[in-house]
Amino acid sequence: MLQLLLKPLVFGGGILLILITVLSAVRTLVLPRNENVLINSWIFTGLRFVFDTVAALGRTYAQRDRVMALYAPIGLVALPIVWLAMLSVAYTGIFWALGEGNIDRCFRISNSSLLTLGSEEPSRNLWANMMSYSEAMLGLLLLTLLLSYLPTMYQAFSRREIAVSRLQLRAGSEASALELVLWMNRTGSLGDDRTQWQDWEQWFVEIEESHTSLPILSFFRSPQPGRSWVTASGLILDAAALIASSVQQPRDPHLTLCFKAGCIAVNRVARFFHYEEPAPEPNAPASHLPTPEAGFQESYQSLREAGIPVNDEAAAWEQYHHLKARYSGAIAFLSKLIMAPGGE
Repeated sequence: MLQLLLKPLVFGGGILLILITVLSAVRTLVLPRNENVLINSWIFTGLRFVFDTVAALGRTYAQRDRVMALYAPIGLVALPIVWLAMLSVAYTGIFWALGEGNIDRCFRISNSSLLTLGSEEPSRNLWANMMSYSEAMLGLLLLTLLLSYLPTMYQAFSRREIAVSRLQLRAGSEASALELVLWMNRTGSLGDDRTQWQDWEQWFVEIEESHTSLPILSFFRSPQPGRSWVTASGLILDAAALIASSVQQPRDPHLTLCFKAGCIAVNRVARFFHYEEPAPEPNAPASHLPTPEAGFQESYQSLREAGIPVNDEAAAWEQYHHLKARYSGAIAFLSKLIMAPGGE
């Protein structure tokens, strides 16, 4: 009597678990928009705890970076394993509800269908055979979706890292915004670098699209330990803010568009990972601004010493402060999230 009442519940629960699994895969691999999938969050949160614990044992950043470099690839491999395990459990319950024997036999039927082994087959009725075929079809579908997903993701990763590498060539070994601006000045492109700012604008647009629709990309680390897409984003935005606020030159629309695209990109990626933006500050006069930070003062003096015409320092600091407030919180959040160089 208990089994008669329990079997419909197990059958319904199995169907529900199948729907949850398929929807999770579709929202992760097919849906072209930023969706926060609960199953994926559980998987990556659990793995992150393990990796953070192991990485904390490393004495240097390079050691911790080697550990964290495996986090995203292992998480990506874990996704289909968890999906297939969920299908296995769901169909085991369904076969039991359809009267295919004890749990052990139903488990063998389920995994034989899921992995297309053919070693165990249903024997009771048409419905059980239909479920067996549907399980085999879903197992193949999930693996096919994952295989088609990987090339797209690695193409986006490659485009991202090419831009990061090219930026380091321009910004120097220390990769600072000041060095990038001085390089532009030396090459004569400070006031007329339309192509470069357009390239960086396109890079930010791609970052916004790819790192929210394929969020695991955010955690794929650069091939070189000292590089990071987050650090590169902050460097470009710092350089744009420094030029816009301090350098005396006509307003550059390409720089402005690049800066806007960068602020939108880093803030939207950060919000996807539950970053809470601080409340906007009122338009305070310069006297209410914090004292100019040492880094800004050094950069300002270096620009002046390089013969670059600069604006009034107080006015430059006021504008720089307001510009940097538009992205610095998101950059700091993402640096900590992905354990970027200097952001641990």
